[in-house]
Amino acid sequence: MKILITGVHGFVGSNLVKALSSEHTIYGLDIVSPIKKGVNVTFPWETLDHPGEIPEVDAIVHLAGKAHDTKNESAAEVYFKVNTGLTQKIFDWFLRQEKCRKFVFFSTAKAAADRVEGILTEDVVPSPVGPYGESKIAAERYILDNMPKDKDVYIFRPCMIHGPGNKGNLNLLYNVVRKGIPWPLGAFENRRTFTSVENICFAVGGVLTKDIPSGIYNMGDDEALSTNELIEEICVSLGKKAHIWNLPKGLMKGAAKVGGWLHLPLNQERLQKLTENYISSNAKIKAALGVDKMPVNAREGLRTTLESFKG
Repeated sequence: MKILITGVHGFVGSNLVKALSSEHTIYGLDIVSPIKKGVNVTFPWETLDHPGEIPEVDAIVHLAGKAHDTKNESAAEVYFKVNTGLTQKIFDWFLRQEKCRKFVFFSTAKAAADRVEGILTEDVVPSPVGPYGESKIAAERYILDNMPKDKDVYIFRPCMIHGPGNKGNLNLLYNVVRKGIPWPLGAFENRRTFTSVENICFAVGGVLTKDIPSGIYNMGDDEALSTNELIEEICVSLGKKAHIWNLPKGLMKGAAKVGGWLHLPLNQERLQKLTENYISSNAKIKAALGVDKMPVNAREGLRTTLESFKG
């Protein structure tokens, strides 16, 4: 196949190139266009305005977007300009391409729900909170409102993606544990779904090469892990003893409240994010791909990511 990947130089894009380039011809679309192994040519976004400059492709994987800013410093209009606007632009281009038959859009679990009671499934009524999730659901709705009958369109909603080369929140937590700082929230038992990038590559390869129904698909590993288990895995990787303190929940909630007043690292919002449950079901994508389990289990994927941090 000939595949166009937007955001090809990003974390997921780079992993997809490694996974797909041996059997497929890869073109990129990005704000930067250095030479990249496995990518024939990377085009700037302006190329979409000039018919015929991008070769005919069979499929598009749209990864480009603005990631969630955990410091809440980004203006809302930036999210909508990038996450919604660029999606509309590339999807309109896809609709005009006669031979391009498949489109994969990477949304986010946060477009469906900021918080989860029970297990998140694809039939949930979306209720995003904040411009990141809201801009992604706006992009989803544009796609769904303009769905072609003669092409295949897939909307992926991954939970936190990680793997070698990842520079996100998992890396930040790793560095905290590496410094020997005790984890004070051991009394909070929560479980979260993570997504190994190897499983992302498996799913993308599957929907591109198999006859898979169009639709929305959650993306995540088979098992959910608690933050305490995550801390323990980081310590195993570092060869350290885990220092998990089971301080009273009431004490930590009070400390978080005070932290909000004093603008300290631990505040009520951050405490909520660190201790909440967020479990997403991947049953639909596994059924569509005809597998009972994803190729990489949660702990294996996590260990691969943690080993890569040592470099």
